[in-house]
Amino acid sequence: MRKAETRRQKHDRRDADLLLRLLVEDRFPAIWLPSTEQRDLRALLLHRHQWVRMRTRVQQALQAIAMSHGLRRGPTLWSRDGQAALAALPLPPHAAHRRSELVALYQHLAAQVDHLDARVEEAVLPRSAATRLMTHPGVGPVTALATEVFLGDPDRFADGKALASYVGMIPSEYSSGSRQRLGALSKQGNPLLRFLWGEAAMHAVRRDTELQRFYRRKLAQKGLGKARIAAARKLGIRLWIMLRDQIGYEEFCCRSPRRPS
Repeated sequence: MRKAETRRQKHDRRDADLLLRLLVEDRFPAIWLPSTEQRDLRALLLHRHQWVRMRTRVQQALQAIAMSHGLRRGPTLWSRDGQAALAALPLPPHAAHRRSELVALYQHLAAQVDHLDARVEEAVLPRSAATRLMTHPGVGPVTALATEVFLGDPDRFADGKALASYVGMIPSEYSSGSRQRLGALSKQGNPLLRFLWGEAAMHAVRRDTELQRFYRRKLAQKGLGKARIAAARKLGIRLWIMLRDQIGYEEFCCRSPRRPS
């Protein structure tokens, strides 16, 4: 709107005249706003993500305690045998007290995350758009619901590039004249959606043949970091197409000309 007014002089009367002129000329920019239900679902997803981050920090602290005393179990530390081995570690008094406090906190956080996961699943069931997104391999209830409520109306994106720009999965650009310089990701969009797409992409590349070939090709060309981002961006564009066209994964595969019959 400021682009329509070239003068730097700014006050309420000039702003009112500008708004009136834009309305009369039908040039007033339309802004999409999420509904009350979508904002409430966003709050649920953000709340769950905060609990997951707290649980991850506690897990990292327990892993550090285990590794510093010779117990290297990796992800199996959170199994029943791994928890028993962690509890059986001979530790000094203060370290043992810290271990017991962290284990109790981890169990509490894990129970809360499970409860929030159940609430997310309940919220997904009556939403047909999110249910269709879950048909894509690697996409669970959290990713499907987040894609629907954070993207909103899919028709407001002209193409996949506009979607990637909105989410912040495009490189920042520092260009001058004929010289083009691309930097790191712009990260101007929603960080939770980028994180969920990245996590879901690593599961999808193991189950979707075409996405797996794409990921391996980018892995050989660009390295691990850029390959993960490229796979997450491709998955996000796929979900947007399924959301826009109201189709499931099988219908999406039938439309793709590159997939073998």
